[in-house]
Amino acid sequence: MVDGAYTEAELEAAIAAIADPQRLREAQDLVARQAPALARVLATALEEGGWFESAHGQAVREATAYDDVGERVRAVRTMLAEETRLGMLVGVAVGFELARELAAVAPTQERQSTEED
Repeated sequence: MVDGAYTEAELEAAIAAIADPQRLREAQDLVARQAPALARVLATALEEGGWFESAHGQAVREATAYDDVGERVRAVRTMLAEETRLGMLVGVAVGFELARELAAVAPTQERQSTEED
């Protein structure tokens, strides 16, 4: 049920479940095997969404324009943190779409399996 509304308790339970080190490791292994394809989808989504066009260039120029090294480092760290958060949010959207696609395929595979029996 990727499209349904979830209660706060359901979300908290799901987050706690995926925070389990073993489950997280398994998920990371699965994603690592598909990383090149997922990276292409994420890059396309970010590009088509206009996330890193002129805004990215402007942020880089602003972050590196400080004369004070400490301020420059702080600004670059802030920019990287913001871009990481943005990448994660778009990545979650890609993950939801992947889950939705897999959920749509699963019933078809179950019907085919039942018909073959």
